[in-house]
Amino acid sequence: MQQPQQHEETPDGPPRILVVDDDPTVAEVVAGYLDRAGYLVDRADDGPTALTRAAAHWPDLVVLDLMLPGMDGLEVCRRMRGHGPVPVIMLTARGDEDDRILGLEVGADDYVTKPFSPRELVLRVESVLRRSRPAAPGHRLGAAGLAVDPAARRATKNGSELALTLREFDLLSFFLRHPGRAFGREDLMREVWGWDFGDLSTVTVHVRRLRGKVEDDPARPRLIQTVWGVGYRFDATGAAGATGEEAGS
Repeated sequence: MQQPQQHEETPDGPPRILVVDDDPTVAEVVAGYLDRAGYLVDRADDGPTALTRAAAHWPDLVVLDLMLPGMDGLEVCRRMRGHGPVPVIMLTARGDEDDRILGLEVGADDYVTKPFSPRELVLRVESVLRRSRPAAPGHRLGAAGLAVDPAARRATKNGSELALTLREFDLLSFFLRHPGRAFGREDLMREVWGWDFGDLSTVTVHVRRLRGKVEDDPARPRLIQTVWGVGYRFDATGAAGATGEEAGS
């Protein structure tokens, strides 16, 4: 995959969405709804074509089917993320939790299980894009060697850049804004994802991924602690006393 070109649209132009699905009916319906919603839409029906299209015109978001011929969506997501940050909404025809967690583990920002409502998918796209836009200039956040610049969407640990996905960045920012306070997974889903309902394993997986990037020993987290029966708490002092088990597991 060659290096992606800069986005050709102006900052105020419509976002470019890459729809990757080998089912022509699904791809056509999804592309049609996104086009009518005002987005620029590119389409690909397999992994290699998706990578080629992304290299030619780097998308603002990818709607990516998990089950693709030859190269599955997980590998496509990994390769795209290797070339630059891009929000990904994963599509899966199976409702099995393992499939959803696999998508989240490779960094998908959201997932939708087939069959789905195209209007719901458009709403998910709007939500993910809204959270991916740079924030207005404001106070930088920091604690325990971690620093977050919301406007630049840049996070560091002890001065070294952290490679965070969209949701991981939002989750860390939220924790830094509310140190010492315990939040349930329902609270985090509402405050960070903007959802009033959904699969709580989404939060569990993202907390685990974030711990892997900010903790010195993710198996014995000192910053993002599990509060049994409640959820999670960010301890700015990095005090010991929590395990790596997930809330609600």
